[in-house]
Amino acid sequence: MQNVTKGMLIGEILRMNEDYAPILMEFGMHCLGCPSSQMETLEEACLVHGIDADSLILRLNK
Repeated sequence: MQNVTKGMLIGEILRMNEDYAPILMEFGMHCLGCPSSQMETLEEACLVHGIDADSLILRLNK
């Protein structure tokens, strides 16, 4: 399986593995279904939500 990176789109990450959704929500990303999430990178979403991208990536790639 491919590792998640900061440059990946949220929609792309969710298509890779739907089990990532609860992890993203646990970190504070509750708008996974909104249209902008399909065009926003993980890094951009983390900046908007005040989330440490590196911590989230470590958790997703565990």
